[in-house]
Amino acid sequence: MQERGQAHLPDLRMWLRVEITSPTDDMQSRCPTFAGQEGGLAPALHPLALQVYRTVQKYKCMQRIFVTGLCLVLMLSTIAVAQQASPTPTPKANARPAAIKISKLEPFEKADVKTMAAQCVSLDTEAGAIEVELFPESAPESVRNFLNLSATGLFDGTTFSRVVPGFVIQGGNMWSREGGKVTRAIGERALRTIPDEPSKILHERGILSMARPDEPNMATTDFFILVKPAAYLDGKFSAFGRVTKGMEVVDTINKVAVTDEKPEKPVRVRKATVAACPAR
Repeated sequence: MQERGQAHLPDLRMWLRVEITSPTDDMQSRCPTFAGQEGGLAPALHPLALQVYRTVQKYKCMQRIFVTGLCLVLMLSTIAVAQQASPTPTPKANARPAAIKISKLEPFEKADVKTMAAQCVSLDTEAGAIEVELFPESAPESVRNFLNLSATGLFDGTTFSRVVPGFVIQGGNMWSREGGKVTRAIGERALRTIPDEPSKILHERGILSMARPDEPNMATTDFFILVKPAAYLDGKFSAFGRVTKGMEVVDTINKVAVTDEKPEKPVRVRKATVAACPAR
């Protein structure tokens, strides 16, 4: 019996050397039954050696499980601490300023139709004066917009930047102001849109109407004055006023030299004035 145990001791030592230096560490093959390895070793090993083998394998399996669990706990703890310790980002010293909002009410912001109908606008241009009556009963928001832009001086220094000979002159473009003087507040005001207000007013000679792109409800500050009828605009664009005096000035502006509808020397509005309409 002793000889048999001693005979198997070299086997155990040889197995332990191979086991310690082996790079293979597959849990499925070693834990928990080790049946594949025991099948090959059982006939050759002493029962004592086999017992030691099983004990070592269980120890290795438990060690791997413990280490893996410990690593997982430490990793989760580190993530939690890092999240709690993350400092609140401070705003940049050179952050962009907040957008400027025009909170002050414009002169005709709350005006009713009767109040607006009593007002007329005079455009003092480099080519002469153009006097306009307004139709708030048909296009209240277009009239309100035109009165506010005139009363606040935003039309002052702008030009008739688009001219289509025999058709229209177009003004009100804020970016046509003299010297390019467009502040941030003016630029934001120039982007404010108003709804379309098509009505029964026909687009005839002398009519003022709001200019806009092809998209509906995108009129801003631009307006045009017709020098000839344009029936195809009826029911689509917002006619809101009529020239009562100074159509000869409109004709003069319409005859300036142009290239692709852009005047070579645009006529400028010196000043727009809002005043009570003269008695009719």
